[in-house]
Amino acid sequence: MQHPIDPKVDCVFKALLGAPENRDLLMHFLNAILEGELTHPIVQVEITDPHNARETLVDKLSIVDVKATDSHGRIFQIEVQMQSFGHLPHRIAYTWCDIYSAQLRSGQDYPQLLPTYSIWLLAENLIPEDESHVHNYKLRDERGRLLLDNGGIYLLELEKFRREQVESDGQRWIKFFKDGERLDDAALPNWMNTPEMRKAMSVLRQFSEKEQQYHEYQARLNFLRQQRTIRWEYEQQLALEREEKEEALRREELARQEIERLRAMLARKETD
Repeated sequence: MQHPIDPKVDCVFKALLGAPENRDLLMHFLNAILEGELTHPIVQVEITDPHNARETLVDKLSIVDVKATDSHGRIFQIEVQMQSFGHLPHRIAYTWCDIYSAQLRSGQDYPQLLPTYSIWLLAENLIPEDESHVHNYKLRDERGRLLLDNGGIYLLELEKFRREQVESDGQRWIKFFKDGERLDDAALPNWMNTPEMRKAMSVLRQFSEKEQQYHEYQARLNFLRQQRTIRWEYEQQLALEREEKEEALRREELARQEIERLRAMLARKETD
């Protein structure tokens, strides 16, 4: 390829899993990630896209998600998050609840709610205390018993995936999204030697070689760089403010200790 392409960048991600001509890739991805979860494999999928293409270019830190339904009415949302932040878990939970509850229209009842699966590919780690790269969340009690088996939330922490030996299609997709920018299409590794992975690689090649698509890719990269810079500057400012506050508290403590010392001296003189 002429230029390295990161499959996590929104315009590329959308072309990979959100384009009608790549429904086969979307089905393969969902069946691979949700293997063992689905009672029936996905054999047909309809992509639903509520986003305006122009809006995606001014989106904030989140990458445009992909929404789809299959022939059983199950709902799937896939999203890539390039940067982590403190309230990201709240957003993840809210997004799942919003999609799940939006199924019901006027006159419809709760039994008509269908399983909803939310899959998040995280470029930065969100759960540092856990070494696992896959997290599956459902509505369970303290004994692990399900309140409701109607989908759930999957978090895939890409940086934690360090296996060189790929053992499943799910791992294949995770490694692709993690390392895709470093792949050489002229010498693909063995784990990329499947029809789906080769087709996914052809999408990266299009963004690398077609001027308009590469321009779109570069525009998004520049925007993400700006966001990372703003975030870095904000964190630096917070750190400076913390240091100044700690220094002020230290000086106050020293002043208090000095006052206490002087009071003790005065008290001794008075007793003398």
